[in-house]
Amino acid sequence: MAGFLERSLLLQIALLWLLATVTSVASQALPGCPDKCGNLTIPYPFGIGQGCYLNYNFSITCNKSSYPEVAYLMGSDIPVVNISLEQGQVEIMQFVAKDCYHDGSLLPSNNTASLSVPMFTISSDTNKFTAVGCDTKASLHGYRESRYVFTGCMSYCNQPPTDQIVNNGSCSGIGCYRVPMVLDWTIGTQRCANVSKNKPDYACKENSFCDDPENGYGYRCECKKGYKGNPYLQNGCQDVDECKDGSHDCIDEKHCTNNVGSFTCFCPKGYYGNGRKEETRCTANPFEVVEFSIGIGVSMLVVLLGITWLIFIYSKRKLLKMKRKFFEQNGGKILKHELHQRQLSDETALIFSAEQLKKATNNYDESQIVGKGGFGTVYKGTLEDGREVAIKKPKAFDQSQVKTFIYEFIFLSQISHANVVKLLGCCLEREVPLLVYEFVPNGTLSDHIHGKNRASPMSWRVRLRVAVETANALACLHSATPPIIHRDVKPENILLDDNCTAKVSDFGASRLVPVDQTQLSTMVQGTFGYLDPEYIHTGQITEKSDVYSFGVVLVELLTSKRATASNEGRSLVNVFLSLLKDDDNQHSLFQILDDQVAKEGPIEQIKEVAEIGKRCLRVNGEERPSMEHVAMELKEISMMGEHPWVGVEENLEETEYLLRHPSIGSSSINDYATASTTYGNSIVKQEAFEISDGR
Repeated sequence: MAGFLERSLLLQIALLWLLATVTSVASQALPGCPDKCGNLTIPYPFGIGQGCYLNYNFSITCNKSSYPEVAYLMGSDIPVVNISLEQGQVEIMQFVAKDCYHDGSLLPSNNTASLSVPMFTISSDTNKFTAVGCDTKASLHGYRESRYVFTGCMSYCNQPPTDQIVNNGSCSGIGCYRVPMVLDWTIGTQRCANVSKNKPDYACKENSFCDDPENGYGYRCECKKGYKGNPYLQNGCQDVDECKDGSHDCIDEKHCTNNVGSFTCFCPKGYYGNGRKEETRCTANPFEVVEFSIGIGVSMLVVLLGITWLIFIYSKRKLLKMKRKFFEQNGGKILKHELHQRQLSDETALIFSAEQLKKATNNYDESQIVGKGGFGTVYKGTLEDGREVAIKKPKAFDQSQVKTFIYEFIFLSQISHANVVKLLGCCLEREVPLLVYEFVPNGTLSDHIHGKNRASPMSWRVRLRVAVETANALACLHSATPPIIHRDVKPENILLDDNCTAKVSDFGASRLVPVDQTQLSTMVQGTFGYLDPEYIHTGQITEKSDVYSFGVVLVELLTSKRATASNEGRSLVNVFLSLLKDDDNQHSLFQILDDQVAKEGPIEQIKEVAEIGKRCLRVNGEERPSMEHVAMELKEISMMGEHPWVGVEENLEETEYLLRHPSIGSSSINDYATASTTYGNSIVKQEAFEISDGR
């Protein structure tokens, strides 16, 4: 205040600029827009002129008539002297509020200074609110997010000021017309967590990220680490070459490699380490040592590869030699010779390699197992041509029976019958030969009347058809030249396809009967509950042995009870035969029948089938019918149900009557087994025979 002595009160509000040097990032305006007003750089989102700024809050007006040119904020009279993208701040020049006195009189002056910039906030960490004078009260009023805020300070002097205190014309808080003020600026009002980053108005461009400022209002954008520039412009954040600008921590620029968004340090040639100053230093590594080490390493690698290759070749040759040994040992040459002599094609009996079957079963994976038993394991496989097959992997093989095995294999592979599982081929390249059969998908007869498929009962018509088809298959085997005795007829060896067509399988125990003989002497082999008592006693196997086993299967089809189950020391066969002693007592027979059979089956059909089963189970084999005769009788019985004169209603009424009047205790008809079988004057102990005779 030139020429005046400030006697009592001198009030000034000074907002001091604390950051003496604010480093502005090399900034840019939108393409085609001016980026300078005098000495002030104008970076986007600020801009001069329509379309050059983000929104009106960032508009700058440049007064070109003054010298130097002066920039004003939002068309106001607020001068802008600096804009910082990094700090998100704008430096402006603001008026000072003051009261001036002369000779005790208050002179006309502006005792308030106002600022109206709604989208900007007075920076709390770069400004100071200061009052200068005696007996002075200064206050600051304002609004923040619609909330009224107020603060202030006071000073008190015990003596009036003199002119020695006032330095007229200085700007140390006394005699100033404007002081610098710093404002914080942000984008919008939402924080990063709430702003939609997929909308076009999202301000942060590529290689940048959103940041919440400490003033708690809106958001700002910053370039990612390793980038520098204007994050509000497309391609505004550019990769920083740390190696050239010295911001790296490598040994020196020569051992620094710039990457996009980062850099990498490396050691000089002949040294090893990470190449950084503050971490492990590079350690000398003389070239000769490195060369020697590389040479040793390469040599050892070559030797190791050589040894591995030799071991591989040796193992492969050993495996091939072993396969050839097993092939010859298991009769491979005999089989090839016989196929050639008989002029049989490869399609009649295929010779599979071990590799083919290994691939077909996924290296015999457990998930491919479809059956297990005392004989071994059966796997489901898929050949390269897409055919599904069953591969039988026996547990043992009798080398003394090689020729017999080959001849029987050739003979069985030539059998083509709708109710006999087709034997497709074998593999002789393993210690125990593998047999390959056609795959039958619907499980065994045992599954359907005893096991996992029992939930859907098998109808009487299907049971009778299965009996007819099984009898036809066995009759076909017995009528072959030479005849074939199956020796292990049971529900587990009768497979069913998707149409429940029966197919007799598992010829591991089968034997060919020479043309000039009617019986063979062999070791007793079979399954407990199905063995012919005469065969057990004499060791002589005949076609009638299969007839007896088939009789047991008929009883299981009628009753759905297991021949091998154990209860009160009685076998299913013995109970069945005892119930048929009285030909007129139909009540007793119906108490042992399966419910489905009793409800669906015509009485005459059931009685006829039971009578056939009774004759098949005669102790004296010569008194049993032949399989051919059994097949013919069963076929005739199955045709009985097709005649209209069969009384269905009468059958249902009589069946219900029989079911309501049991004649024997329930404990004797559930499950049956026996510890011994009487034949003549001797008692022969029955076991679950699985004795191998070469298959």
